[in-house]
Amino acid sequence: MSKLMFALWGGDLASTLHDPALHARLAEAGVERVQVNVDDAAVAGAMRIPSAEPAIGAVVSTWGGEAPAVVDVLGGAADRVAGWAVEERLPIPPPSSASGERLDALANIALLRRPEELSHEEWLHRWLVDHTPVAIATQATFGYVQNVVSAPVTPDAPAVAALVEELFPSAAIDDVHAFYGSAGDDAELHDRLGRMMASVARFGADRDLDLVPSSRYVYDVGP
Repeated sequence: MSKLMFALWGGDLASTLHDPALHARLAEAGVERVQVNVDDAAVAGAMRIPSAEPAIGAVVSTWGGEAPAVVDVLGGAADRVAGWAVEERLPIPPPSSASGERLDALANIALLRRPEELSHEEWLHRWLVDHTPVAIATQATFGYVQNVVSAPVTPDAPAVAALVEELFPSAAIDDVHAFYGSAGDDAELHDRLGRMMASVARFGADRDLDLVPSSRYVYDVGP
């Protein structure tokens, strides 16, 4: 089933994205499953990096349905919606959760842009092949979802190459050791941070990105 991902700006997203009426309209548009990643009060203390203001307030993923109909529904909850068709990879499959239940995690979503000096093939290799094991080894992630953009589905969608979701323990919201899994050891933290930063720099993820901290919810809305 095809996966679409949408960045949303403005509006009361922490409320409207959980509205059963919104989910019913998505179901009418052919959507069977919705994932809501919203920057809400539960992750208020987390780091966020916007590439421009205003910052992205939520990222919504849908399975099933056609993009124009989904955009029309989501547009009723946000001031702006931009979307992409993506190909999903699951280096670390996220744990399942009951429909509508918040996963106990800090869910970070990063929108990645490919540097002009790298070909698409080289960029993918540096990210998917070279960087993935480094990210897993140096961070306390227990869910890791890579979404390679295949095409934009809205006219004004930012030119991003991928969206990546990483799940961290909730303690990572305000504890860097919990984020990197360094167990309070400053030397280990420094080593892990150094390896991670060197790796992301190789494919341009140390600049020109959006980082959206979020609470993660999954809803089964279709038949």
